[in-house]
Amino acid sequence: MTYFTQPIYFSSIILGSLYHADHLSRAMYQRLTEIEVLPPSYTLNKPLLSGISNTEARQPGKAPSFSVNWTVGDQGLEVINGNTGKDDLGRPSRLCKHALYTRWMDLHSKLSSTLLIQTVQPRSYHEAKQAAVEYHLAKQALFRVFHKAGLGAWVKKPVEQDQFSLNN
Repeated sequence: MTYFTQPIYFSSIILGSLYHADHLSRAMYQRLTEIEVLPPSYTLNKPLLSGISNTEARQPGKAPSFSVNWTVGDQGLEVINGNTGKDDLGRPSRLCKHALYTRWMDLHSKLSSTLLIQTVQPRSYHEAKQAAVEYHLAKQALFRVFHKAGLGAWVKKPVEQDQFSLNN
């Protein structure tokens, strides 16, 4: 989405029973304090971090293997098997890359014609992602600070994973 909008930052994050102020702040931003210069629209965000007032007892055990999503305009909740990325009928999630790319291409097409912008239509999901140049510069700065701090390398996905088009 950074192709169309400025970055969006959380102003606060509230965590339930596993909230620990030092651990959460370290995970969210303290490890990044040495980050180099970021592209103009990016900043190191430090949202307000808080826990809920009456925490429930921790329930040890395996986490559930499903996720639930919903956004304004959806007809209902979507329950997805976390192992397969599909619903109980075998359909891919409305949040899968292909579905999001379909929506992105629709928005790209509408904005290009509405704003009379001369842009090249990306031929693949990968090309669309590469068009967000400032995002990639910020991501590279993040990788450098991880490496400099000895936090390891970012795990990369197989290149083929993003090499699809809507014609497939």
